[in-house]
Amino acid sequence: MKKQTKRIYRAKRIYSPIKQRILLLLQAGAALSFAGTIGRQLSILREMADEWKEVDHNYLKQVVREFYQDRLLREQENADGTRTFVLTEKGRRRAMTFNFGRIKITQPEIWDGLWHIVIFDIPEKYKIARVSLREKLLGLGFFQYQKSVYLYPYPCRSETEFIVEFFKVRRYVRYGVLTEITNEAELLLHFDLKKPEA
Repeated sequence: MKKQTKRIYRAKRIYSPIKQRILLLLQAGAALSFAGTIGRQLSILREMADEWKEVDHNYLKQVVREFYQDRLLREQENADGTRTFVLTEKGRRRAMTFNFGRIKITQPEIWDGLWHIVIFDIPEKYKIARVSLREKLLGLGFFQYQKSVYLYPYPCRSETEFIVEFFKVRRYVRYGVLTEITNEAELLLHFDLKKPEA
């Protein structure tokens, strides 16, 4: 029981806005290096991203220690004797979870007349991922053209790839762009669009 309580506590303590920001900055590749051991003063390098400067350094040290203890980070030695914090696979997945809920597809002011299509054929053993992917696409506004075929009128490749990576089903999903499609009137009505003049 005590171990379970400890795991729940650790999971909850990650969700403060500042801790999320730190984890996401690390995911984005913002370098965080230090000199000496993890218990000593963090030495922020000159080339460090400006975003780190907005975080209180004492609090940053505390959070980094927590992340390290929770195996969200690992240390990587540099040639100059300093060490850099790098996200572990566990840390990367946690950061992806934060980003996943924030995904939004930017809509340009003028539609270019192209249709963006997502097709998947995910095996039954990955049913949970398949259902979750379908729900996420619908939640983002995709139109379900067929059972495993979804369409959207605006560019969304990077967002789609992020979702696919999140669910670890990349090998079963395809993304494409269509210039024409049958029964287009149904799509135009659904998205309240008009076909651009040639």
